[in-house]
Amino acid sequence: MSDSEEENLERQMKFVILGDGASGKTSLAMRFAQDAFGKQYKQTIGLDFFLKRITLPGNISVTLQVWDIGGQTIGGRMLDKYIYGAQGVLLVYDISNYQSFENLEDWYAMVKKVNEEAENQPVVALVGNKIDLEHMRTVKADKHQRFCQENGFSSHFVSAKTGDSVSLCFQRVAADILGIKLNKAEMEQSQRVVKADIVNYSQEPVARTGNPPRSSMCAVQ
Repeated sequence: MSDSEEENLERQMKFVILGDGASGKTSLAMRFAQDAFGKQYKQTIGLDFFLKRITLPGNISVTLQVWDIGGQTIGGRMLDKYIYGAQGVLLVYDISNYQSFENLEDWYAMVKKVNEEAENQPVVALVGNKIDLEHMRTVKADKHQRFCQENGFSSHFVSAKTGDSVSLCFQRVAADILGIKLNKAEMEQSQRVVKADIVNYSQEPVARTGNPPRSSMCAVQ
């Protein structure tokens, strides 16, 4: 394939992120689209939108329109309209919260209902979030894999907090939609982990002046 502009294909895809409140859906979307992580939990009311352009093998440029749907909308009248037309669905749960995994049955039931008569079915991914809390895991990996196998989901484990495998998750789903196979090098490149935030335990806020404050921490010997 040549590098001509005609062959630099541009596509748009709609992704929806579904799951219980506090399972990390907004954090996942923010980490993917903005490479940011908010330390304080804020409940999403209704939905939020995020946009991010990615490039897949073959110089295929894809703009992902990510719909972050509030966890309280499971019984809402607008949920079917939010889901409608999505090419990718991310079912997200917190690996340290078993109930958030159990409730995915209800979220997936709504996805199936909306797409009953759709010509093209969405690609559905099962996303176990908060793998930085592995020591607090309540959902065993084999239960996750069984749910995937029974329903034909792709399987993902991520941490929105550290960034572990977040970009890879979205890239793999987009590639699956287009029937593109990511090779090992491309997957490893997307499996980036960001450094954990440094917590400032100082009680007094530091003024943002011209000269940065000097650290009171001792140097590591």
